[in-house]
Amino acid sequence: MTYYDELVKHNWAEEEASIYAKTESDVLRALGKDRCNLEDFKALISPAAEPYLRQMAQRAEQLTLKRFGRTIQMYVPLYVSNYCANHCIYCGFNCHNQIHRVKLNVEEIMKEIAVLKDWGFRHLLLVSGEAPKLTGIDYYEEVVRAVRPHFAQVSLEVQPLKTEEYARLVKAGISYVCVYQETYNEQAYPEFHPQGLKANFRYRLETPDRCGEAGVRKIGIGALLGLQNWRTDSFFTALHLQYLEKNYWRTRYSISLPRLRPHVGSFMPNDPINDKQMAQLICAYRLFDPEVDISLSTRESAAFRDMAMHIGATTMSAASSTEPGGYATPRTELEQFVINDGRSVEEMAEAIRRQGYEPVWKDWDEWM
Repeated sequence: MTYYDELVKHNWAEEEASIYAKTESDVLRALGKDRCNLEDFKALISPAAEPYLRQMAQRAEQLTLKRFGRTIQMYVPLYVSNYCANHCIYCGFNCHNQIHRVKLNVEEIMKEIAVLKDWGFRHLLLVSGEAPKLTGIDYYEEVVRAVRPHFAQVSLEVQPLKTEEYARLVKAGISYVCVYQETYNEQAYPEFHPQGLKANFRYRLETPDRCGEAGVRKIGIGALLGLQNWRTDSFFTALHLQYLEKNYWRTRYSISLPRLRPHVGSFMPNDPINDKQMAQLICAYRLFDPEVDISLSTRESAAFRDMAMHIGATTMSAASSTEPGGYATPRTELEQFVINDGRSVEEMAEAIRRQGYEPVWKDWDEWM
C-alpha cells in the first residue's frame, strides 16, 4: 500500500465542497481542541475561518514556541543543474524554454560551497532540474559525498528516484529529501505536466513512500499553491502528511508552501492565494500538526516572512540563488524563478533577531 491507495478513496470535488461547507461552529470546535483531525483542518482552511485568523495565529504561536522555541532553522539551496526533460508549464527550467543550460561539476560545486560556508550556512539543499540521463544517481552520489564533510545536513530536491537509489544516497550522507506533488488533483495534473517523467502522477506521488522505505530521516512535501484550488490541495497535503507519519513513524516531516512566482514563460496561477490566506494556511498546518516543520523560501516577501515567524514557520532560506553557479559567479539568465526576499545573510539573521528569534545554522540534535 502507498499513499496513492489512500488518495483514490477521496474525491477531489467532494472534498472541495466539504471544505466550503464548513461553518463558524466547525471552526470554533476545531479551535477548542487540543489536537485537530482532518475535518478540523478543513474547517481551519475554509472561508468560515477567515474571521478567526487572530485566534488561530495566537494558538499557532503558542504551539510553535512549545515545540521549537524561539528559533528559525536556516538553510540555503544550491542549484547544481538546470537541465530538465520535463515540460512543466509553470517552471522556468522546462525543456521547451530557450535558456542557457548548465550542469556543475564537482570542482564548480566546491567553489559554491566555499562561498556558502563563508556565509555561515551548515544546512545545504541540493536542487536540480529533472534530467535523469545527465543528472542521475551516480552524479548525485558523487556530489553528496563531496559536499557532505562541509555541512551538518545535506538535503536533496531533484527528480524522484527509486528506493534503492535513495538508500545509496542515505549511505552517502543525505538525511532529508524534498519532493512536491505540485497538485494532488490527478485529473488536472496532466494539464501542467504534459511531457517527461514528471507526467507520471502516481510515480511522483509515491516518492515519499520510497524515501520512507529507504530510511531517509526527514521528508518534505507540499503543493505548488496556485495551480489548483489551494484549499483542496492543502487538504490532500495534510492527508499525505498524516499517512506518512502513520506508516513511517521514525521519519521527521516538513511542509513547504511555495507560491507561484514569475519565471521564463507566461503561466498565471489558476487560484492565487493572498497573504492573509497564506497566513491562515500556515496557522492551520500548525494547529493540525504541532510537530511538523513549516518551511518558507525566498519566494515570499521580507515582510511576510518576518510575520510568519510568529505563526508557525520554523525553517527559512536566505540569500538564495535559483541559478546553477549563482553564488560564486551570478548569471541571472539561468534563474528558475525570480526570488521575492532578496536580503543578504546578515540582513536576514538580523531580521530574525529583531523579531525575538534566533537564527540556527546547525541542528545539533540532528547529528549529535
